Amino acid sequence: MRFRYILTVTALLGLVACNENKVFEKEQYKNVFGFISDAENMNSKVFSLHKAESEGYLSFSMGGTNNITEDVTINIVEDPDLIETYNRNNFDQDVAKYAKPMPKDKYDISSMQCVIKAGETGGVIPVKVRPAGLSPDTTYLIPIRVDTYDRCEINPDKCYLLYKVQIKNRWAVGDATTSYTLRGKRRILGDQSELSMPGTKILFPLTENRVRTMVGNETYAADEETLYRGAMTLEIADNGKVKILPYRDVEVVQLDNEDPEYPNKFFIDDDGFNTYKTFLLCYQYTFEGVTYVMKEELRLQFNPDEEEDYEEDPVEE
Repeated sequence: MRFRYILTVTALLGLVACNENKVFEKEQYKNVFGFISDAENMNSKVFSLHKAESEGYLSFSMGGTNNITEDVTINIVEDPDLIETYNRNNFDQDVAKYAKPMPKDKYDISSMQCVIKAGETGGVIPVKVRPAGLSPDTTYLIPIRVDTYDRCEINPDKCYLLYKVQIKNRWAVGDATTSYTLRGKRRILGDQSELSMPGTKILFPLTENRVRTMVGNETYAADEETLYRGAMTLEIADNGKVKILPYRDVEVVQLDNEDPEYPNKFFIDDDGFNTYKTFLLCYQYTFEGVTYVMKEELRLQFNPDEEEDYEEDPVEE
């Protein structure tokens, strides 16, 4: 009896294992599609302010051991509720940090349908973006989700996409990562003694020829109050000449004849080993009732081969 019992159990285990293998093989061969995205179903694209219009893509990926044998048609829709959910999950009541829908006049989606062709592993839908007028201080999202599809399966974790639009110009990218090395000299107006001011300064793109940064070594913060009372703009001409202006409320005056070593100019500096974007600035500003004279050098090392606009920049002779 015991021998027959062992044989029965062995047969049952073999049957279960066989069924599990069949299910596993079926799952392996199954074709499943979804949006290509990073964390939180977001896909970020940076658009140059030097171009009136540029193209990005909403991308799908088709998985499975074998390629699909028939076309798969996927219909998409814009869903503003996706942004509301994103904001609520990430920022709760901190409304100032909320992402906003991309302005309708700033983009076009070429089609609300994507066809993944038989034998292919993905498909794309072009998106044309017009970045002029967008702010580096706002997170812009185009919220897309799959509405219907005619075959295969969809990955439920990749059934929607938050397409994030960011801006850049040749001096900065609007994600708060463009940090220039600061070597500065500051003195109080009327005093001849200068204080060295080493540090870093973050630059933000505003238009195709304007960037924003804080005056002196004042601390940057991503809130309107800080920016309004302490930020200035640098407007760069084609010949590299820089015009310094207040971003809003700060009192700042450009000093063109204060020091010939700080001629309010931007240029590319190549020392034979490395290449730098360089600003030499001189200005006077008033902050919290005290007026300062600031001389500063801002430098950012970069690789010319990785930047499409490099050749248009003035070079120091």
